Amino acid sequence: MNPKIFLTGATGYVGGDALYALTKAHPDYEYSLLVRNEERGKPVAAAYPNARLVYGGLDDIDIIKKEAAAADIVIHTANSADHMPSTQAIAQGLVAGHSHTAEKPGYWIHLGGTGILTWYDFEHARYGEAPLPSQRYHDVDDIERIVNLPDTAMHRDVDKAVLAANANAAVRTLIISPPTIYGQGRGPVNRRSIQVPGLVEQTLRGGSAPVQAPGLAEWDHVHVHDLGAFYVLAVEAALDAARNKNPDIFGPSAYYFLENGTHRWSDVSRWVAAEAAAQGLIPEPATRDVDSPWYGVNSKGVAARARRFLGWVPKAPALKDTIPEVVAFEAEKMKKEGVQLFKAILYFDFMTLS
Repeated sequence: MNPKIFLTGATGYVGGDALYALTKAHPDYEYSLLVRNEERGKPVAAAYPNARLVYGGLDDIDIIKKEAAAADIVIHTANSADHMPSTQAIAQGLVAGHSHTAEKPGYWIHLGGTGILTWYDFEHARYGEAPLPSQRYHDVDDIERIVNLPDTAMHRDVDKAVLAANANAAVRTLIISPPTIYGQGRGPVNRRSIQVPGLVEQTLRGGSAPVQAPGLAEWDHVHVHDLGAFYVLAVEAALDAARNKNPDIFGPSAYYFLENGTHRWSDVSRWVAAEAAAQGLIPEPATRDVDSPWYGVNSKGVAARARRFLGWVPKAPALKDTIPEVVAFEAEKMKKEGVQLFKAILYFDFMTLS
């Protein structure tokens, strides 16, 4: 019998790319996909005609419970880091569907995020500063620190609920906590990330790239295709009897950071400004100081677990190498939406003054 996978977020950036990678690697698996309604599901059905679409939202608890109970593996990516009702429903569904045998638990691959590591800077209003040594978290050596972060940390309440599900032998979890995700996704609907495209949009609107002074804050990053590849490895591990009982792979210590490099946000701003100027979208490669804490807090994780236990090897292009594509894409997107770029505003003002 083919493995049964229940996935939320097929129309999203991460979930869509994960589904693409999984169906390419394992087209024979049985995929059940939660989508909001039939209209939203049309592009998903067109891309994956063999998948079964389940219509409902994250607050449709009974639907989620039923699907989780019937699945061998649940992959939760739709607002998964912060939506508690769907988290609780998945836990309850897996218990209901798998409690009859501890020999075959349900596996749960949950998407969180390294925003959880920004807690110290937000708590101390510490913006734009370089990371402290204590803000670096190694996902194997520092696992006790990671699974015991302060309750005030972003995503922490949902993380705790996922980790607690392992108390029942019917459930085994794996938390993926990626940092800045970049690159064009391969899903059927949303293929656009948030952080870097958002910075590009601010640059094209304002004519210069934003920097949270003094510009020393650092984040890690991972390409969405490398993230998709990890989902394939995680699913394969869940189905491998030689690995799925390993507590370093699934269980309360199975917390994975994914990164293939690090960046200062101020450097990204300079890359974006230089490329936008080179493409003639802003007059010069300039930056400007702003009060934007999200580009001024630190998130530093070491992705040792994925490499050590699942053999994950990131292969996608570096973040800096994707900047030209992102700038061009965002400029075209803004034009289609009728958003006036800074260059156009600048030229209009110059002509009216001359």
